[in-house]
Amino acid sequence: MTIQSIQMPQLGESVTEGTIEKWLVQPGDKVNKYDPIAEVVTDKVNAEIPSSFTGTIHELIAKEGETLSVGAIVCTMEVVDEGNPAVVVQSKNTNVSSAILNAGRLIKAEPVNNTKTEMVQLQSNTQKKRYSPAVLKLAQDHQLDLQQISGTGLEGRITRKDVLNFIENGQKAQPQTQEKEIPSTNVQSVSVSRTNDHHSYENQSGDIEIPVTSVRRAIANNMVRSKQEVPHAWMMMEIDVTDLVSYRNKIKKEFKAKEGFNLTYFAFFIKAIATALKEYPMMNSVWAQDKIIQKKDINISIAVATEDALFVPVIKNADDKSIKGIAKEIHELTQLVRNGKLRSEHIQGGTFTVNNTGSFGSVQSMGIINYPQAAIVQVESIVKRPVIVNENMFAARDMVNLCLSLDHRILDGLICGKFLNRVKNILENVNEDTISVY
Repeated sequence: MTIQSIQMPQLGESVTEGTIEKWLVQPGDKVNKYDPIAEVVTDKVNAEIPSSFTGTIHELIAKEGETLSVGAIVCTMEVVDEGNPAVVVQSKNTNVSSAILNAGRLIKAEPVNNTKTEMVQLQSNTQKKRYSPAVLKLAQDHQLDLQQISGTGLEGRITRKDVLNFIENGQKAQPQTQEKEIPSTNVQSVSVSRTNDHHSYENQSGDIEIPVTSVRRAIANNMVRSKQEVPHAWMMMEIDVTDLVSYRNKIKKEFKAKEGFNLTYFAFFIKAIATALKEYPMMNSVWAQDKIIQKKDINISIAVATEDALFVPVIKNADDKSIKGIAKEIHELTQLVRNGKLRSEHIQGGTFTVNNTGSFGSVQSMGIINYPQAAIVQVESIVKRPVIVNENMFAARDMVNLCLSLDHRILDGLICGKFLNRVKNILENVNEDTISVY
């Protein structure tokens, strides 16, 4: 028998951590390979962690409610040795070198002469904090002392989430030299200042406390990360979609009767954006620290909201799909979100995000970029407005605003303006003679 570890899986391209929502097994339970062992929540999806082996649950490493980085160990299992020297391997009445798994690393143990299998616990010889350069920079930007922050990552490593939680809880660590200079007579004023920094509020009569769910906290952390790391810029373009509205209204009833789902305006917008992305591939890029990766596939992430969460399922290869195909995927993905059946494969691989804020009546908004993508487009509400046409004549036209948030590390105004103008050109020329939904 060997002791194997199960790690936090990658549940999305930009997902770096997940929260154990609920354990579905307990130590001693026998499970088969691919059986679900835990429910996990990220900022994008609720999913289940499958067992990587057939065997018996040995120890639950992670606790319910605990957030772990991708690759961190969540539990261990006793499995039949399949030739993989992963963890404890000992033979009876023989001196052997046991390979033991400690925090995801294979380490040689001392020879053992025992008739029983023993678990060896290795302890670090140093109390030095571990963190990445990005975490150090984030701490320096907020004037935080990393020695005062407890790490929840692998081997006690301090993660970005640890720093952001430290900031979110209102804790403002000061350099030790400054703390020594604070005279004892000022203790009261210092305490008041720190109380204000903590955003500590006294509940008034009638106030309602709403606990922050793991999904909401994950969304919040991802939004904070995007705003802190990405230099957002913004532009908007006004588009006359009168012909598009007429065409869609003309065929929507027949389409619904034939296909069984609605032909939405959103499908037309996604098709136009996907077509423009193919012509301006730099828009379809992601930030990768030391390089920019221009993605080959055009996979459109769409924002779908529930009462208390926001999910971003992905329409794969949107540029190759017809308007009908896109409308069908919008319908199916929305139903999966509403019914709580969205899986990790539904949210992976997104390269560009389109948000249908117009469905709420919004006419102008600035979206937060879906990190590490380069941009997000907000499709606003279509409204009738008087517009000058044919030189000095006024007419009532169906107008819509497209609002683009861009990562200024990757994109500049010139290419974004050309991109939006191309989307405008496509949408303003939609009619029964120029386009088919099939």
